[in-house]
Amino acid sequence: MARVAFRWTVLTVMGVFFLLPLVAMVEFSTRDPETWPLLLNWPKLSADYPALAVGILASLAQAAVTTVLMLVLLVPTAIWVRLRLPKVRPLVEFLCLLPLTIPAIVLVVGLAPVYAWVNYFVGGSSITLVFAYTVLVLPFAYRAVDTGLSAIDVKTLAEAARSLGSGWFTVIVRVVLPNIRSAVLSAAFLTVALVLGEFTIASLLHRTNLQVAIEFLGKSSATVSVAVSLAALLLAFVLLIVLSIAGSWKGKKS
Repeated sequence: MARVAFRWTVLTVMGVFFLLPLVAMVEFSTRDPETWPLLLNWPKLSADYPALAVGILASLAQAAVTTVLMLVLLVPTAIWVRLRLPKVRPLVEFLCLLPLTIPAIVLVVGLAPVYAWVNYFVGGSSITLVFAYTVLVLPFAYRAVDTGLSAIDVKTLAEAARSLGSGWFTVIVRVVLPNIRSAVLSAAFLTVALVLGEFTIASLLHRTNLQVAIEFLGKSSATVSVAVSLAALLLAFVLLIVLSIAGSWKGKKS
């Protein structure tokens, strides 16, 4: 009984700790009745707050491109290392987890000279942040994909497909990927959540994204700034629900 009471006490305290700021954000952002309808009116939002509209579009583009780039680079590499280079796996894992140990401010110091050349050859578009974000999401995406690969017998599946005449591309795309779909979705969700919430690198490299736009907007219109922040949190929550439903649907289908 004491253990159950302690468990519910901890859950209640943690629930209040996480929900109270959200309730405060809802209360503050609804003081002006025109705030939330404004967020649903894209033409008016773009006209009244052009910097915010640019930041939203930039973050959505960054999230989409970073997710695709991360999956294209990481998933085939993780599968290939599992199948053909198992001795190299500790080194690959170390390299993928390394950005997690380096603070974002230190990463910016290292990335600044690189982005000076990126600006020179490509330009200062905010979409160029996808290269930095791909490195930033590697620790989270790698653990998700690696966990999915650990849950199945990749070598047996690959050998069976190869014995039936399948090429390596077919093995990866049509045999292994369907079995780690939940892990790939998890990696994609983590990537989107991180990109939508990233501020330090974009700010210090003088690029525009959602969080930078919210920070500037907070100086002129705090109500809209809080409302947009809350909407971004709700979007991440919806993505998590979609991921859970997709994982459950896969389990029922299999």
